[in-house]
Amino acid sequence: MQDFLENKILPIFIKIGNNVILVAVRDGVAFTMPCILVGSLFLIIANLPISGWNEFLGSYAEIISVPVQATFGSIGLVSAIGISVSLARHYKLDGLSCSCITVVVFILAQVDDNHKVNVDNFGATGLFSAIVLAIATVYIVRFFIVHKIYIRLPDSVPPAVLQSFISLAPAMVCLTLIWLVRIVLNFDLNAFFTMIFSPLVIGLDTLPGILTLIALISLLWGCGIHSNLFSGITTPIFLKFIVENTEAYLNHQPIPHITAEFYISFISIGGTGATLGLVLAMLTSKSRYYKSLGKLSIGPAIFCINEPVVFGVPMVFNPVMMLPLIIAPIVICTGSYLLMQFDIIGRAVFQVPWTMPPILNAYFATGGNIPAAIWSACMIVISMAVYYPFFRVMERKQLAKEREEEALKASA
Repeated sequence: MQDFLENKILPIFIKIGNNVILVAVRDGVAFTMPCILVGSLFLIIANLPISGWNEFLGSYAEIISVPVQATFGSIGLVSAIGISVSLARHYKLDGLSCSCITVVVFILAQVDDNHKVNVDNFGATGLFSAIVLAIATVYIVRFFIVHKIYIRLPDSVPPAVLQSFISLAPAMVCLTLIWLVRIVLNFDLNAFFTMIFSPLVIGLDTLPGILTLIALISLLWGCGIHSNLFSGITTPIFLKFIVENTEAYLNHQPIPHITAEFYISFISIGGTGATLGLVLAMLTSKSRYYKSLGKLSIGPAIFCINEPVVFGVPMVFNPVMMLPLIIAPIVICTGSYLLMQFDIIGRAVFQVPWTMPPILNAYFATGGNIPAAIWSACMIVISMAVYYPFFRVMERKQLAKEREEEALKASA
């Protein structure tokens, strides 16, 4: 089984995870994280779950919320810039030129039927068109550079001026193509790209879809492969979800998405595989090794970093521990999803740092929802309950090994 995973299955996933385009999308969309986190901070301040807070702020609440509109309302545009820079860097192209062309192309694609730029599409609505247009723009620029289709100037010309002339031809082609499609043919690129990605978007907001993703992430983590393998695909979608949830929250509308901010705050408690319960179990272990490992791992685990426990137990390619590594997040995921679906706990409306400790992350992500924080505490108990029987098997083996070592020392 291990050989099959190592030689047949893992190379496929590694190849997908290292795909140039997916890596560019992952790294490019990451450019939006500072904006989203800062915007979320302003939003939390404007909506602190404290009695009388809104009355205290009064009209200042609207002023405090202005940066939220600027940050959340520009993630499509920022993603377009980030993806083009990331992809250009890979192909050793001029990132500034590529990003400038991409910005103009993206803005032109957001022109409405009245020939006015629809700035509403600069946010989550235009995210998928931003991804496609950024990638297409960089590849068009690369085609012109590789085939040396550009205006040549003497070496004495300043580099900045030279680069502007090199970018002239690809910029003209990119803008002309978008102008023909969006303005002349009146084809809505935004709606088209949203439709293309809709099966994946819809799927990841369902219980079967998110369970499939969680099972794959946990399985690969059990093989020593980090969960960011899928982030080139999933990050834009979950980013779209949390932005749309935030906008709905601001407008006092029903929160549309369950799986927004879901993996960080309502599944991976203590890190991928929901391993915080295992770390707590190790703290009570009679084994010197596991007790020491528990003390070493508890600090990072509180901040959702679980490499010490995953590689210290070890859980990688360990048939005993790989099973709870998959089962625990699946059980927690199912519980979290159903509780949100039936409105027993609140849905996430804020982006929170992935290192925020459990209970606090659920509380702040949901805008101060107490039942969500209580459920987060229950998740720790569930994690411990799932891991404990499997850990006991490992502990018995380790105790036997430690007794044997002590006996050898005593007889020496």
